Amino acid sequence: MNNFKRAIETLTIEANAVKDQIKNLDSGFKAAAEIIYACKGKIIVMGLGKSGLIGRKIAATMSSVGVPAAFLHPSESLHGDIGAILKDDVVIMLSYSGETEEIKKVAPVLKRMKVKAIAMTGNAKSPSWKSCDAIVNCKVSKEACPHNLAPTSSSTAMLAMGDALALTVSERKGFKSENLALFHPLGSIGKRLTMLVSDVMRKGKNNPVVKETSLVKDALFIMTGTKIGAANVVNSKGRLSGFFTDGDLRRSLQKNPNILNKKISAVMTKKPKTVSPEMLAVEAAKIISKYKIDNVPVVDVSGEPVGILDESDLMAEGLK
Repeated sequence: MNNFKRAIETLTIEANAVKDQIKNLDSGFKAAAEIIYACKGKIIVMGLGKSGLIGRKIAATMSSVGVPAAFLHPSESLHGDIGAILKDDVVIMLSYSGETEEIKKVAPVLKRMKVKAIAMTGNAKSPSWKSCDAIVNCKVSKEACPHNLAPTSSSTAMLAMGDALALTVSERKGFKSENLALFHPLGSIGKRLTMLVSDVMRKGKNNPVVKETSLVKDALFIMTGTKIGAANVVNSKGRLSGFFTDGDLRRSLQKNPNILNKKISAVMTKKPKTVSPEMLAVEAAKIISKYKIDNVPVVDVSGEPVGILDESDLMAEGLK
């Protein structure tokens, strides 16, 4: 197991298979994209075996990017479930060989139903596709399987082409990140698209605020109570005038061991980087990374510090 030769070969062959699909972006792909874009119903994806598993993923991807889709097992469709397909729907049939028996039987039925059909296959010349309205060629030069038998490169390529179709149509439909957030309310995608700084920041009693006339030792007492290692400094009007951190303390102590009795205004960072509570947390995380800081003041439109955003809280939410 200390030899990764087979693993490297597998990844290389499959990566090349996906890259080679660029050559297959022909009139068939364009026609398929046009049919999906014009679809007034939903997209029904069919496939058996490994193609069925890929089909489920393609349907899920389409639905998540604004192209309503569902998977329908071809065998079940031949026993009544084909009734779920309506005249405004579009069917995508997956079969790399083009010889899957169930798919061959479904195709002519769709033709009689006058439902538009798209084939995704490695055998574009198969007679099975004669009734299809578009054929997406997903042919690969070889499988990653050392015996060139098990669906490996072919299923990977088909998945990639499905993603290409989904995202091509999604972009043309004008699908935006706000829509993606609506479809992914939970998980890391939802957080990155919906979580605001106000959702993550330390606020209320956990937001240490000191006056610029306060002594450093008093500021440290407040900071210790909130365990954040930083404090917002405000002027007489309650507006942010500076930011004081553990780092500021260490640097100041090197210059003056008696710094504890100094006013915090003498050692604070003036005009610090700030973020607003309405900013996306993931965008605030970029600011923290860019300037290599551990935390940043959160300031509202009036200039009042309403919180502190700490790097550790962003990491806990998986946003950094």
